[in-house]
Formats: sequence, C-alpha cells, structure tokens
Amino acid sequence: MTEKLSDTARKTTLEPLLEAGWRMDETRDAIARTYDFENFVEAFGFMTRAAIWAEKWNHHPEWTNVYKTVEVTLTTHDVGGLSPLDVKLARKLDGLAG
Repeated sequence: MTEKLSDTARKTTLEPLLEAGWRMDETRDAIARTYDFENFVEAFGFMTRAAIWAEKWNHHPEWTNVYKTVEVTLTTHDVGGLSPLDVKLARKLDGLAG
C-alpha cells in the first residue's frame, strides 16, 4: 500500500521537482505544473503518452488541456496527499514533455 511522503522524502524528492518547474498546490497536499507545447497535436500527444504510463501504474493525474497548454496536478487520493507515486509520475511526465 502506498503511504504519504515522509518529511525526509519530501525534502529529497520534492525539491528537485520544484526546481524543475513544479509548484506546491496552495489549497491541498499536491504538486502542479503547466506544460506549454508548440500546438494542440503535441499537447494531446503528450497526454496520450502520459495516459499509458498512468494506466500502467494505476495512478492518474488531474489535468486539463486548452489548445497547447496542459495543466497537471498530482496527489494520491487514497492517502490524502503526496506519495512516492506522485513523484514517480511527475518525473515521467517531465521526461515525456522533453
């Protein structure tokens, strides 16, 4: 079973994500990021590739897409906040976005 990130894990795993463009959600224990692509097809392609990994890992992002912009929020609802799954998916999304 997945558990919330410990204070130590938060420091070591979230800091690099925050430096890479993720931000803490001020309303809950979550991280968020905005990805901007060249056009709608690239944004949708990113979401398609991300969906495959999210389904494989059974951990799904909250996201919206408007034209070439994808807004992503990650949190683990089962534990009521951030877990290692969120860190893992955030890293994967960054890699997929290029």
